[in-house]
Amino acid sequence: MTEVSVASGPAGGGHRSTQRSRREARAAYLFLAPWFVGLLVITIGPIFASLYLSFTDYSLLEEAKWVGLDNYTKMFTEDPRFLNSLQVTTIYVIVSVPLQLAFALALALVLDRGLRGLPIYRSIFYLPSLLGGSVAIAILWRKVFGADGLVNAVLSVFGIQGTGWVGHPDYALGTLILLHVWTFGAPMIIFLAGLRQIPSSYYEAAAVDGAGALRQFRSITLPLLTPIIFFNLVLELIKSFQSFTQAFIVSGGRGGPADSTLFYTLYLYLQGFKNYDMGYAAAMAWVLLLIIAGLTGVNFLASKYWVFYGDTK
Repeated sequence: MTEVSVASGPAGGGHRSTQRSRREARAAYLFLAPWFVGLLVITIGPIFASLYLSFTDYSLLEEAKWVGLDNYTKMFTEDPRFLNSLQVTTIYVIVSVPLQLAFALALALVLDRGLRGLPIYRSIFYLPSLLGGSVAIAILWRKVFGADGLVNAVLSVFGIQGTGWVGHPDYALGTLILLHVWTFGAPMIIFLAGLRQIPSSYYEAAAVDGAGALRQFRSITLPLLTPIIFFNLVLELIKSFQSFTQAFIVSGGRGGPADSTLFYTLYLYLQGFKNYDMGYAAAMAWVLLLIIAGLTGVNFLASKYWVFYGDTK
């Protein structure tokens, strides 16, 4: 009799525990339901819709017509502006991303010295990252580098005759590169957090061995920061390929002068919402996705040759 009651006790408790787990699971799914609906309706649904539209001739005003690979073929064989936008964006990314990361790392090294009022400096230097992608800053940038802007006013003090930087094909892209470098706040904060994780004992041991500041930076700081550098590099590459607002405002929404600031995303916008060629714009979006995914994959594959992790054996 005693054996029966002992056996039935845990069984009843296990049943109640199972019921409680099921109720908690139902409650969790209920609270997650809005997120799942948003994922399906706002993310996954449009992704597959754009994939379908990339194989169609769709003008937003008429029914989509299936054209197969015509949009993709047209890009690389019949559309010189597409190739130019790809070239402009590639130059922008190759030049601006390394400059921005180098500048962010340099400032992080300065702030890591333990300046008084460090939180204030961090906030001030982070502001460009918050404001750099805004329309207001893009308009201000256009004014600063205009023919009558602040840059030419400063140059005139030294007797140098400036030009309309944003209106000159040789310099317009350079002004956008400077704007991207100026938004160094986010990678700088991440670099600063990484520097704070490096044990000071490493530097003390190196100083005892006679290593100077430059040797310590090359042998200690850089190797231990490579995971942070890799993280910032991937993020900034993705963000740079998606740049749109700056080029749209500075060029007046046309990518000029002479298509010198015709970013890929800007040309995609012009095709979709100016020319109403939404099928072609969808194909461009998928090509951009493949480019970003490919470069990200290459970075991850190459990272094993230069990224150092402390637990690597």
